[in-house]
Amino acid sequence: MQSATRLQLVDGSTAVLRSPVMHRLMAMVERVAHHQAAVLIVGETGVGKELVARAIHEQSPRNGKAFVDVNCAALPEHLVESELFGFEKGAFSGADTTKPGLFEMADGGTIFLDEIGELDIKVQAKLLRVLDGTPYYRLGGSRKVAVNVRVIAATNRNLEQDSTAGKFREDLYHRLTQFQLHVPPLRERSEDIEALAEYFLRTHCPGARFTPDALDALRQYGWPGNVRELKNVIFKTTVNAKAGKAEFQASDLPAAICGTSEVGANKPIAGNLDDMERQMIFRALEENGGSQSKAAQQLGISTRTLRRKLQKYRATSGEVESNCRLGKFSTQ
Repeated sequence: MQSATRLQLVDGSTAVLRSPVMHRLMAMVERVAHHQAAVLIVGETGVGKELVARAIHEQSPRNGKAFVDVNCAALPEHLVESELFGFEKGAFSGADTTKPGLFEMADGGTIFLDEIGELDIKVQAKLLRVLDGTPYYRLGGSRKVAVNVRVIAATNRNLEQDSTAGKFREDLYHRLTQFQLHVPPLRERSEDIEALAEYFLRTHCPGARFTPDALDALRQYGWPGNVRELKNVIFKTTVNAKAGKAEFQASDLPAAICGTSEVGANKPIAGNLDDMERQMIFRALEENGGSQSKAAQQLGISTRTLRRKLQKYRATSGEVESNCRLGKFSTQ
């Protein structure tokens, strides 16, 4: 078996790679890094798209400049444009001072637009002009601002389908996909499951190890939440363990991982990708007393994204409505 490779990034995060597919991806990252073109990173939630974006920046000629990461879905809809492009004093109620936007903060460096598929169409038009090197106005401004920024974007949505459906600008989609990198889900790179699990375990319990049956259980699980879910599972496992524990068996893992229970929240998540995502969302809501904000935090997504997915489920079944009537879900 190929040994695990660690890529240490300046911000302190570590990429642990063992699978051939991830080694090929990082080799592509190294090549892409030396170009100035925009990059679109696609993949499911929790696979490590931000880590790939940081690796591109750190291996690029811009590595001495700023890396500004933006979660587009987390920005309040009425503030997206002012946050990205800045505003002048007096542009709106509460604008007591002039504020540079995130693009200005990234001047000379890289801006990472995560969940770019959540951007409003009007903001997409302005972003397209900036990508083409056109100076822009701050909100309420009369002087154009010119920036030199490399744009890296990421999404877990199918932007090609969204552009065909009119939900995402087609010209922006093609502008962003000068380079497109796909980060595969964890279930498709089982070699990385073991390497990552061992790395996370050593982080919390130096010198500890997993038994073969525990590693087998980790490899067999579907990991709908990908690396983020694996990290949380290992953390919970070590927190629940006795102090000084040096060996972790399958029975030490959550029941959902080792498949020892089929009841309630411990039932293993199964089915196709959409089914697994749905089950994971409703499980997170149940575990957090129906709180959407806490469930979104646990899942590693924005509250807005969670609400959008719940709206989709509402359109296809009465599950959401029945739970809301019972008072199970809240927006807090």
